Amino acid sequence: MQVRIRVVFLITAFVLSLFAARLVQLQGVDAAAYASMAAQEGTRLVELHAERGVIRDRDGEELATSVDGVALTADPTMTADDAPEIAAVLRRVVGMDYFRTIEMLRTPDTRFVWLQRQVPMWQADRALGLLSDTGVTGVFSQRDPFRTYPAGDVAGNVLGFLDVDGTGIAGLESVADESLRGTDGSETYMVSSSGAQIPLAPSTTDDPEQGTGLELTLDRDLQWYAQRRLQQAIRETGALSGTAVVTHVGTGQVLALAESPTVDPNKPQAVGKQDRGSRAVQNVYEPGSVQKLMTFAALLDRKQVTPRTQLRVPGAMTFDGFTVGDYWEHGMLSLTATGVLSVSSNLGTIRAAENLNSRDLEPYLRSFGLGKPTDIGLPGESAGILAPSDTWSDITRANILFGQGLSVTAVQMAAAVNAVANDGVYVAPSLVAGRVAPDGTVTPAAEPQSHRVVSPRAATQLQQMMEAVTAPDGTAPAAAIPGYRVSGKTGTAQRVSDSGGYDSSATVVSFAGFTPADDPRFSMYIVLDSPDPGVGGGTGAGPIFRDVMGFALQRYAVAPSGTRAPRLATEW
Repeated sequence: MQVRIRVVFLITAFVLSLFAARLVQLQGVDAAAYASMAAQEGTRLVELHAERGVIRDRDGEELATSVDGVALTADPTMTADDAPEIAAVLRRVVGMDYFRTIEMLRTPDTRFVWLQRQVPMWQADRALGLLSDTGVTGVFSQRDPFRTYPAGDVAGNVLGFLDVDGTGIAGLESVADESLRGTDGSETYMVSSSGAQIPLAPSTTDDPEQGTGLELTLDRDLQWYAQRRLQQAIRETGALSGTAVVTHVGTGQVLALAESPTVDPNKPQAVGKQDRGSRAVQNVYEPGSVQKLMTFAALLDRKQVTPRTQLRVPGAMTFDGFTVGDYWEHGMLSLTATGVLSVSSNLGTIRAAENLNSRDLEPYLRSFGLGKPTDIGLPGESAGILAPSDTWSDITRANILFGQGLSVTAVQMAAAVNAVANDGVYVAPSLVAGRVAPDGTVTPAAEPQSHRVVSPRAATQLQQMMEAVTAPDGTAPAAAIPGYRVSGKTGTAQRVSDSGGYDSSATVVSFAGFTPADDPRFSMYIVLDSPDPGVGGGTGAGPIFRDVMGFALQRYAVAPSGTRAPRLATEW
């Protein structure tokens, strides 16, 4: 009996010693760790996503904005048993995939999963309400504003778009992502065993900071019209794509940068990757005869020609064994410098520039912005191609004089033509007019860089010579706007093939112009890539200029020209 009592006593003492050791471990050695675990079990940390800064046009019209939304999350330890019921509700209300949702709700070894980001508030409220009515727990929501583009595809290639995590991956959304995104905040609060927030329990909140927005130079209505007119022209001409850039002459601010095909940032996956970026800064091509404006600007500035200089123009010329001709066959012509520009004669341009050597021409071209990025602020901008003049052969120099042998972007050429309209002063093109603080305060952007390229006299002479292009006997009468003097220049260039030569079946046609010619207010440059055979700069791009520029003149109430165009002879 005594032996039995001793055995029971020893067993009891051993068990009590185990309890004592465990108590010492919990209250002494690991007290802080276990207290932390208990606190974590009873609290929830929620990330509060910042509202992205607004992007708006020059008049304050929103082009990109953030709207209230939530992210749906779940605690799989609470939702595993009810997964089919929860997934059915989320499929019906939010549109989530049923089977994928079940997998997420049953994710092992975690108490947190993202179910769906950027859910409209009304959908989230309805889904959570239905789940609450059935007594299901474990699905939560947290603030998650999402991006929307109220004007759809208007300026889509300029604005860009976001990835699923809300990071800008194209256009201005990408370039200005850091300032637009703001700073996320967080909230910590006590929860019950069911995961619900305990009312009146202590909580802490670190409020998110809204991002800094952008005010653009773009005019939403003009941008919309330019895009629609460009789309129409592509259908009519069979072109693969097109670009149109409208610039305010004195400031260099881009009022419209239209591209087609374009992208709707609300659904970027609906178009191919080639249509999501900006061709205006990324695609390069040979400019063709619009380049003659730069050549004649240099000649006029150096006083090597005047608008009335008489030139004998042959039917063909040979350089380094290559024969150069015009786009039409002709014998010897007697043209003035104005006439050469009016009919867009390659050979006449070469004749006019016989005393302009390569080392003198190159600085003019670079001063017009060729061969380097414009830094307009869009991603992936190309510098184009302009080789150093000491590498030019005779045929290369001849080609460059009339627009071959070098490559440009549409924005580069738009800025170069704008310099002619701006009395010879180059102003760097700009898209961002200022930064918009969360309270709506606008901080203007720095003034764009500018420099003089040619003298005011030379620019004025060239402006007047360009009016002959839109005259009835010029190459672009379809670009004329009734009541306004219009200066213009057409361009047609063959596409460079993959083999390095020229593809005779593919061309790039263009038109550059500004109006009113006697006091230029707006300039415009249009490019159509690979239109149907027979479509030229005057017939394909000229009508786009007439319609879009006419819209701009009316929108900004620009008075018709008050003077008559000068009478400049084209032949002698």
